[in-house]
Amino acid sequence: MKIKAAVTHKQGKNFKIEHVDLATPKENQVLVKIVATGVCHTDAVARDAALVPLPAVLGHEGSGIIESVGQSVTTLKKGDHVVISFSHCGHCENCLTGHPTVCETFNELNFGGKATNYTHRLSQNGEKLSTFFGQSSFSTYAIAHERNVVKVDKDVDITLLGTLGCGIQTGAGTVLNRIRPEFGSTIAIYGAGAVGLSAIMAAKIAGCKCIIAVDIHDSRLELAKELGATHIFNGSKIDTVEEIKALTNGGTKYAVETTGVPSVVRQSLQGLRPLGTVAILGVTPKMNIDVHNDLMVEGKTMMGVIEGDVVPRVFIPHLVNYYKAGQFPFDKLVKFYDFEQINKAFEDSKKGITIKPIIRIQ
Repeated sequence: MKIKAAVTHKQGKNFKIEHVDLATPKENQVLVKIVATGVCHTDAVARDAALVPLPAVLGHEGSGIIESVGQSVTTLKKGDHVVISFSHCGHCENCLTGHPTVCETFNELNFGGKATNYTHRLSQNGEKLSTFFGQSSFSTYAIAHERNVVKVDKDVDITLLGTLGCGIQTGAGTVLNRIRPEFGSTIAIYGAGAVGLSAIMAAKIAGCKCIIAVDIHDSRLELAKELGATHIFNGSKIDTVEEIKALTNGGTKYAVETTGVPSVVRQSLQGLRPLGTVAILGVTPKMNIDVHNDLMVEGKTMMGVIEGDVVPRVFIPHLVNYYKAGQFPFDKLVKFYDFEQINKAFEDSKKGITIKPIIRIQ
């Protein structure tokens, strides 16, 4: 079928909305009419660093309505409202033990350019186009494997929910699903973007008594306070580690690092108390740390977490329920853009004008 999609033809170039061809769903696939899709930093990195073979159709936080299903699909049907999340094989040891975010073929399935069954579902003028994250949701329609698709309540605005498929579930899932802070514990969140703010809301849900937000933008820090941070620190104006240790009598028990900035990564580790744990979420370049003094000698833990270490079909409905109950107001992070404004959405995200852009596709 003919669809419209934002095509990335060359590394670092703007998106071009063009007509492309989309194949019919295979046995375990579904066809989704994309209503909206979130803009994530990973999309920008994929475009600018060519993480996926080009030309490609990016987009990996799609939400929409099931248009049709393959003959072997049993959990979804036409008309269902859905969120599309990351691709995973479903049968490796990590997938089978509840850790699909570290699927043995995660990189191949999400960045390799092909669908889960290793075919190309997108093409243009006879040329194959790469699929991204098993969906390519910068398009009017997308095909995804049944296991990557999450059915959601129809009484919640579907245009909002695609953002739960990656960035927001990463921040919230890291807190609620991976580090699981005890009621009354202390936590510092480094970076008050979409991922960090989601972690702050999750820390409030978990009952942390001290939730510290660290950023260099006062406007984001004020939003962090509105969403649940008990204390806010502008890292460009203070010695962050010194202030955190003074406030918490020696450091926080937990931390979440979302910036990927080496100096901030060090702060997230140094700001922990002995036996503290920091989860690293940001895309971080090569850097040096003092393993003995900053990690080993105080028994600290430093872990990497992908996609919140969640099972999306389990976790995303929980986030929707928290949102419906007024406990997870992620709608305060978003700004809507029309499909034709996709390049402006990326520009505004890069400049920090918009925390979480959502593109209305149709």
